[in-house]
Amino acid sequence: MSEDYRTEQDSLGEMQVPADAYWGAQTQRAIENFPISGIAFGRRFVRALGVVKKGAAQANRDLGLVDDERADAIVAAADEVIAGEHDDQFPVDVFQTGSGTSSNMNANEVIANRAAELLGEEIGDRVVHPNDHVNYGQSSNDVIPTAMHVASLDALVNDVKPGLETLAAELDDKADAFDGVVKTGRTHLQDATPVRLGQEFGGYRTQVEKGIDRIEAVAPRLSELALGGTAVGTGLNTHPEFPETAAGYISEETGVAFREADNHFEAQAAHDAMNEAHGALRTVAGSLNKIANDLRLLASGPRNGLGEIEQPENQPGSSIMPGKINPVVAEAVNQVHKQVVGNDAAIAAGAAEGQIDLNLYKPVLAHNFLQSADMLANASAAFGEKFVAKLEANEAACEAQVERSMALATALNPTIGYDKASEVAKAALKEGKTVTEVVVEKGYLSEAEAADVLDPEGMTHRGILSGDDT
Repeated sequence: MSEDYRTEQDSLGEMQVPADAYWGAQTQRAIENFPISGIAFGRRFVRALGVVKKGAAQANRDLGLVDDERADAIVAAADEVIAGEHDDQFPVDVFQTGSGTSSNMNANEVIANRAAELLGEEIGDRVVHPNDHVNYGQSSNDVIPTAMHVASLDALVNDVKPGLETLAAELDDKADAFDGVVKTGRTHLQDATPVRLGQEFGGYRTQVEKGIDRIEAVAPRLSELALGGTAVGTGLNTHPEFPETAAGYISEETGVAFREADNHFEAQAAHDAMNEAHGALRTVAGSLNKIANDLRLLASGPRNGLGEIEQPENQPGSSIMPGKINPVVAEAVNQVHKQVVGNDAAIAAGAAEGQIDLNLYKPVLAHNFLQSADMLANASAAFGEKFVAKLEANEAACEAQVERSMALATALNPTIGYDKASEVAKAALKEGKTVTEVVVEKGYLSEAEAADVLDPEGMTHRGILSGDDT
């Protein structure tokens, strides 16, 4: 055996493990068995594994199930995992055994070997055993879904929600700043009655705020932890007080309220909570996609598009067309939406599968969910700070387009009736005139009456506009 390797053993026999690795035989088998994607779990999930193992060790210590010396060493090693000091020790591919056993054992082995080292012992001597001590009272079948919920809810609370709040605040600022700008409304991408630019941005703000509500609404289900169910949900080999005690420590560590699952069989056999929560992320991604598309349209031009808002110059837009500026941040948001939709399809399919007492899609559910959460958190903040905050209204363009709009004729309905209003609109379009010019020429309204009825700003409020003499 090379000096670069050491020999570790599991129930299947001996394995050569890199000498400087904290992982052991089972992790090494997983590395060799799953050369699938080259994608390992990221920081957030590894941190969640550390949080779960720390909480379990604290509970087992309190309940007298693991001696204080070993438990304290496990806690110290888990703290290092939580802090990100050993992320390179978690190399197992996301596409692995469906229960996530390889990742659970990866955590058990790394923490056990590091704990032994902290106690002054040799790595691999099993003075701290990965199964008997680090995994005491646990199974991969309850640890991995627990880590899934811990990581997912942490992501929603501490990243996605703040990102959306940043975007909502920037949209709110623009709703106030643009409230006096009257522009042409559009339905079916055709001219519609006037609307204030600030009203449109207020709609965007509310859309994002409702997205935050959706994120918050899934928290009660994600806060349930499977820990304590062990293999199939019965809790075999687990102290009756272990689930509640460990959940308390996990809550303390994360600052997020977690609790024991209402039903351990449901918590391990199905992952409807993950499906529901990612559905909220997909909805939010769709909201951001809609807003980004609208802003791209409103900023189109600058001379041959709508040109109602002026976009920021984030970077040169073309390698061949000098001076071209593109809505690059909005386009990034559009792309995030497409990836989230793809992730959602995988999560929906995986959450609906599994057989009898265990869902076997845990790793891919966790990976896709956390990728969506990270992307949406970052995209929301970037969209708000680097794009929305820098938008300006093109008031002259908005005013000019409102004056040319045929949809102004809608305000004539209560005064001269739909048929005459339609006649005015068609004549204005055919003759290249404004609605105001035609309705006065036809004698349906005086100039004063037309000015009153066809006031664009007045049309942006609820009510009926009518001439004084009509």
